[in-house]
Amino acid sequence: MPKNYLSQKVSGLRPSGIRKFFDIAATMEDVISLGIGEPDFTTPQPVIDAGIRSLQSGETHYTSNHGILPLRQAISEHLEKLYGIQYNPVDEIIATVGVSEALYLTFTALLDPGDEVIIPTPCFVSYQAEVILAGGKPVEIYTTMEDDFEPNPDVIEKAITPKTKAILLGYPNNPTGAVVSREKLEAIGKIAEKHDIVVISDEIYDRLVYGHEHVCFPALPGMQDRTILLGGFSKDYAMTGWRIGFAAGPASLINGLVRIHQYSVMSAPTISQYAALEALKVGEPYVQDMLSEYDRRRKLIHQGLNDLGLPTFEPHGAFYVFPSIHNTGLSDAEFAERLLMEERVAVVPGSSFGDAGLGFVRCSYATSHEKIEQALEKIGHFLKQL
Repeated sequence: MPKNYLSQKVSGLRPSGIRKFFDIAATMEDVISLGIGEPDFTTPQPVIDAGIRSLQSGETHYTSNHGILPLRQAISEHLEKLYGIQYNPVDEIIATVGVSEALYLTFTALLDPGDEVIIPTPCFVSYQAEVILAGGKPVEIYTTMEDDFEPNPDVIEKAITPKTKAILLGYPNNPTGAVVSREKLEAIGKIAEKHDIVVISDEIYDRLVYGHEHVCFPALPGMQDRTILLGGFSKDYAMTGWRIGFAAGPASLINGLVRIHQYSVMSAPTISQYAALEALKVGEPYVQDMLSEYDRRRKLIHQGLNDLGLPTFEPHGAFYVFPSIHNTGLSDAEFAERLLMEERVAVVPGSSFGDAGLGFVRCSYATSHEKIEQALEKIGHFLKQL
């Protein structure tokens, strides 16, 4: 057998639980997928048209490593309008290949071997992996349904050691749909300041919030100078395939991201940058329409799962619900596999999002109202068979 040439950190990474069930479902017919966190909406037509125009006008070359200046200016104006926070578009914002690359750049730029990053879980599947790939150590702290899946500042502070370099926050949250109160975010900010820790705030779902206020972390008093804000266009504007996001923060930190970015990808896709610029110019009505429809679906699936006897926290952001399946007697992996095989409904085991997700499954409501109704009916049939 050939020698294993892979590094230990790569060999030790566990495969994404999301991808596993998506790949299985892709081989089956008539599957209703509540698994993938991707809008079922098509990118708004004016945004598509802007991308096409950029090609037709010859914008097919590299851009600045930071990204085109008009996009960075538009991002700066957008953040100031929404949250009252100001970034210099010249050296405090970088356009990235989605938030995924922004995460990679951030951890690679910040972490030395052995540095620790505190991560409230359940959380997006990439968080721990990106820390490990950058040579750091993820330190998970658990959140619970009883506490609305909000992180406890006291628990965060107890997890801090001399090796702690950063706290990673991902709210509105994937997979739970939780948002965090201003009070708790301010308390976390004071802890970061007290211990001189960087905060990485992934706010990719910032516009998808229902009946609650989204609090932009770096807009809190004293937090801008120690925060890297991650954002993008995939979720709010239904632009997942365009692969365009951004990071914003102090120039001293963003310049570190740029150094890595210039050697790894050079610049974000040019066509996508022009499309994102158009999204910021004309996209607001489309965002509001999608938000309204997501809210309709959210109410349906939240109530439906509770009515079926699966205790489900009411999500206030993103497009996920996170029902508990403890009372079924199945593990989350068994539940997801059997539901897929027996009823052709795809969900994701909660353990894919960290050990705090054991005994839960993630269901995305980024699919049609009709399909959600069908999925609930099938889940109900599955539970009766148990």
